[in-house]
Amino acid sequence: MRIRKRVSNLPSEDVRLITLVSDALAHPVRLELFKFILQKNKAMELICTGDLVNNFDYAQATISQHMNKLTVSGVVEARSVERRTYYFANATVLSKYFEAVKHFAFD
Repeated sequence: MRIRKRVSNLPSEDVRLITLVSDALAHPVRLELFKFILQKNKAMELICTGDLVNNFDYAQATISQHMNKLTVSGVVEARSVERRTYYFANATVLSKYFEAVKHFAFD
């Protein structure tokens, strides 16, 4: 189905942001992973893939796939240090997402 007329006045980058972040946070496991990362970041604790595997009852490959979706959306940043990947919640992207949703819903 093609949309012939734009539904809102949102810039295309805001539409893309809304779809990417909404899709990433729509899965219950990804939402729990994101919440865990937020809490650990708030407590100034570093979180790596091993920590996620140890705290959630999922295989490392499953965690990695979910984390990939979160990082592609931008709500989580991944930084590799030696052989570990550390994850950080990206408050800037989350804030932009909330603003875009607000403009989408109330314009």
